[in-house]
Amino acid sequence: MRSEREKLFMAPNEDIIHNVKKWINYAEEDLRLAKHSLTLESGCPFRLTAYHAQQCAEKYLKALLVFHQIDFPYTHSITRLLEICSGIINTNELTEAEILTPFAITTRYPGEDEEVTKEEALDAIRIADLVKEKVILQLKLT
Repeated sequence: MRSEREKLFMAPNEDIIHNVKKWINYAEEDLRLAKHSLTLESGCPFRLTAYHAQQCAEKYLKALLVFHQIDFPYTHSITRLLEICSGIINTNELTEAEILTPFAITTRYPGEDEEVTKEEALDAIRIADLVKEKVILQLKLT
């Protein structure tokens, strides 16, 4: 079995690249949906905008882990994913993404929800874009 360090320097095979691209496609769908929700003329569900921004960031980080063949737990915690990614990307540039984690849960269920403002939704999208930019630079796939 290969060590985590050895996996970092292995060229990914076609199946891995295919899976990474699938993660990226799903992340992009979340980001497009988050941005599109802001075009609603009235009643924009900012909580769902923030949720999809969080999902985008989460999926980009998971795409990076898939690329490097690093197993990750079933989690919505951006903090946890950043910890796992710390050996392959400068996570210091992404620490603000940790504020997205609550949007994965609290925005989806009654009783758990807290109001999300337009400013918070816009910030969530900005952060998702930042995660996307850093991961794409690291992957050099597109």
